[in-house]
Amino acid sequence: MVEQLSRAAESQNPTHAWLFTGPPGSGRSNAAKAFAAALVCERTDLAERGCGECHACHTVLAGTNADVTFVATEKTTITIEEARELVTKAQDRPSSARWRVMIVGDADRMAERTTNVLLKAIEEPPPRTIWILCAPSPADVLVTIRSRCRAVSLRVPPVEDVAALLVRRDGVDPHSAAMAARAAQSHVGIARRLAQDEGARERRNAIVRLPLTLQDVSDAVRAAGSLVELATAEANSSNDVRDAAEKGNLLRSLGAPTSGALPPSIRSQVRQLEDDQKRRSKRSITDTLDRALTDLLSFYRDTLVLQLSAAANAADGSEQGQLPTSATVELVNADLRPQLQAFAAASTPETTLARMDAINNVRRRITSSNVAPLLAIEAMAVSLL
Repeated sequence: MVEQLSRAAESQNPTHAWLFTGPPGSGRSNAAKAFAAALVCERTDLAERGCGECHACHTVLAGTNADVTFVATEKTTITIEEARELVTKAQDRPSSARWRVMIVGDADRMAERTTNVLLKAIEEPPPRTIWILCAPSPADVLVTIRSRCRAVSLRVPPVEDVAALLVRRDGVDPHSAAMAARAAQSHVGIARRLAQDEGARERRNAIVRLPLTLQDVSDAVRAAGSLVELATAEANSSNDVRDAAEKGNLLRSLGAPTSGALPPSIRSQVRQLEDDQKRRSKRSITDTLDRALTDLLSFYRDTLVLQLSAAANAADGSEQGQLPTSATVELVNADLRPQLQAFAAASTPETTLARMDAINNVRRRITSSNVAPLLAIEAMAVSLL
């Protein structure tokens, strides 16, 4: 992949549209920015482009380069108005670099109508414009867009590499770094938070142990409520201070009175800001719930690993509960091995797969529709019994 992008950066006529795909934690956006830096790098030697040292590279990575536009959203979707602004900006000639680079970090968060706004611009871009779209998988982008882009597929790094990064960059001790990297399933940002935030580790531990607490429907309903409440509190705690600061800055910039009613012109702008903040809060809660469900999924993933290894060992006469040496698969939640083994012995691989399907179904529902998260997660929790 690096060699492919390096050749494109050195080319006098690189592909005009790219689609970077990969699971969360694979570094889609970082890879897109690094590629953009190589495209606008100031080095004249083709082999040195993407040096990371010149002014252009520094400004791209800092998000301040005039010729590189990065668009992502903290709301549920990228709006059609934002897409139109992006298309208009893509028509501008580069101010100083060889190329104008348009990066859409959340290409999967556009409605079909919004994506169609980009279609013509991507199909026939201006001569010096390059588009880079980022999405979890090719299926998350309309086929009409996908067919016009050159695909770059990314994967999450090995656990050992993530742990080494935490040790080298953040000063985390090797044991904690290894545990955090494994628990985060190689997602660098989440691994860093788990390594440095005890509260995050405790919340994850409670979520992963949830299947061990489910005995009846009442337990399932209570667990679902706790999960949603936890996600909502975590999301709101990070948004409240930011929301207040944004509102204060807006009022000051508009010269709003410190007391009394706001003039209608100011009131409308404050209302628009509050609407945007509500959409951002919804996205934050949804993302937090999705991460919690991913952690929950790791429990059943480990259960399935143990069940399949037990079946394989039974076939070759090995000791039950030990993974075959020829097909060793590490557990994400290795500290729960005794509980996982007991849980695995009490069910079948088919049951575990059905439970994993239930979790993945609710993940899709809460991220792609207006379903009430509590109701969806309650139904999921009941199906896990």
